[in-house]
Amino acid sequence: MAAATQERIDTTEVLRKVRRIEIVTKRFVNDVMAGEYHSVFKGRGMEFDEVREYQQGDDIRTIDWNVTARTGFPHVKRYVEERELTVMLMADMSSSGKFGTTKWQKEDLATEVCAVLAFSAIKNNDRVGLLLFTDRVEKYIPPKKGRRHVLRVIRELVGFRPEHHRTDMIQALDYINNVLTRKSVVFLISDFISENIRSSLAITNRHHDLIAMTISDPREEALPAAGILEFEDAETGEMALIDTSYEPVRKKFNLEAGKEQQGLVSMLRSLNIDHINLSTGSEYAKPLIRFFRERARRF
Repeated sequence: MAAATQERIDTTEVLRKVRRIEIVTKRFVNDVMAGEYHSVFKGRGMEFDEVREYQQGDDIRTIDWNVTARTGFPHVKRYVEERELTVMLMADMSSSGKFGTTKWQKEDLATEVCAVLAFSAIKNNDRVGLLLFTDRVEKYIPPKKGRRHVLRVIRELVGFRPEHHRTDMIQALDYINNVLTRKSVVFLISDFISENIRSSLAITNRHHDLIAMTISDPREEALPAAGILEFEDAETGEMALIDTSYEPVRKKFNLEAGKEQQGLVSMLRSLNIDHINLSTGSEYAKPLIRFFRERARRF
């Protein structure tokens, strides 16, 4: 009985969070993001729509000479933009995502950003899918359209409990390359604490439009002078005591963190992979909008 009661409480809490995320993100999408998204992801090209009789003002280069010869009247081919895209959200659910020293944990920020992207996609009649991974693929939801489907995606993100703790991005990227048979827009949302991923990123970006979204916390970039602190690696469980009041320790930590971040940025740039940097210490709206506007200028 107690277990059933707890399950109902957990389900109610998940639905409450899903509803809050829907309200917050849909408002942002409707007010800001919809136009930005459409200006960047315009579709895969043009597809044939119909043949109709020539009308004054039609481009003569579109005349269908076979139909014209058969009917005795000039006919033109009409094309429309092939609008539908497939958007795949790849979310890192390893234990490092439970870290956060501000208003967000990294996994909460990832969830809300995924909701923004999902609602932006369906508003443009695109299909949305979800892949949740740790050191293996733990959940895959095939791409579909519609509000009900997006709410399922958000519900999975909010209520998901991973079976594993570490990160293996290579497995997740290999899985995506196998299940997505057509070119898709792939958002990879992670803190990118994973090794030897260059080759897998390059292969995925060759087949799809891969966009890397890195999520970090201010305390991962700079240590405060707060005395002796105990740190735990969320993925391995290893513990360490660090005297943050000692300036050389803080300087070394900050330098190493900066090198790792710059190394990741340089690698993504060399692979021509677009990158959005998000932090739990600031709002996600500005970097998202800046990315879409900068990309729109390039395409």
